[in-house]
Amino acid sequence: MEVQNAVIPTAEQMEGFLSPDADEPIFMVNLLKFRERAEYEDGRDSELTGCEAYQIYATGVARVIREVGGQLCFGAKVARLMLGEVEELWDEVAIAMYPSRKAMLQMIQMPEYAEISVHRSAGLAGQLNIETINASGRWLREPAE
Repeated sequence: MEVQNAVIPTAEQMEGFLSPDADEPIFMVNLLKFRERAEYEDGRDSELTGCEAYQIYATGVARVIREVGGQLCFGAKVARLMLGEVEELWDEVAIAMYPSRKAMLQMIQMPEYAEISVHRSAGLAGQLNIETINASGRWLREPAE
């Protein structure tokens, strides 16, 4: 299995994402690899690490995800690889839930998302973004009050 991190989806990946067959909650598993230093497309000077730039994005995107009915479910640093092999480990894993693909598409078209996404691009060396469906398990239940 070949693994290739990316920052922007291919045309084929976007076509699959835009297909109308998933009007159910999706959980996006993000395997994140950060740049050593943030690199902004507009050329601005920055002393931020890639991780620090991405955290600016993560803080903003958490708010925008909630606006479309989703939520950030999980985030953690990668410690080691327990099983299998990959040339280079990712730095962090994050899982976000969206009520549907349509909700995620709505989010990425919001002006607020465009404003914060510059920090995502500056911070990421690449990522894998895996769409999962048909989630089940006790952990999906709302916390008891």
